[in-house]
Amino acid sequence: MNNRKNVPKISAKAKAVEMLARSDQSVRRLKEKLTRKDYDQGEIQETIQWLQDKHYVDDEAGCQRRFAYLYESSSYSVKQICAKLMQKGYDSELVRSCVPEDIYDRELEKAGRVLQRKYKTSVEFPKMMQYLYSKGFNYEAARDAIEQYLSDMDNE
Repeated sequence: MNNRKNVPKISAKAKAVEMLARSDQSVRRLKEKLTRKDYDQGEIQETIQWLQDKHYVDDEAGCQRRFAYLYESSSYSVKQICAKLMQKGYDSELVRSCVPEDIYDRELEKAGRVLQRKYKTSVEFPKMMQYLYSKGFNYEAARDAIEQYLSDMDNE
C-alpha cells in the first residue's frame, strides 16, 4: 500500500524541469504553477533564476517559437494567436513584437480556410462576416475572403 503522505515533495527545480519537459512554459506560467503546488516564493525565484541561467526557460525565444508554429500551422487569426500566447503567460508587448508587419495575405488565406470548413453551402454575407470577425480576423481580410469564397462557389 502506497501512502502519498509519506512521499517527500520533490524540489521546485525538479517540478519545473518536469513541466518544461512536457511543453514550453513562460516564466509567469511557471511561477503560477509552482505557487499552486505550494512551493516557497524564495525557492520559486531561485528555481526561475537557475532555469534562466541554464537557458531552460526563455520567454522571448519561447514566445517566438510558439507564435511561429501557430502562425504557420494553424487557422487561427493573428488576434487569436496573440490572445492564446498571452493566456500562456507571455507579456503582451513580447507577443506583439512577434507579429509580422504585413499579415493581410496570411489572414486572407486562413479566413478562406475557416469559411470552407464552416460553410459548405452559400450563407448570407453578414453571417459569415460576423463569424470571421468573432474569430479575430480583421475586417478587410474577412470581407475579401468572403467575396472570394462566394465567387468560387458561384463558379462551381
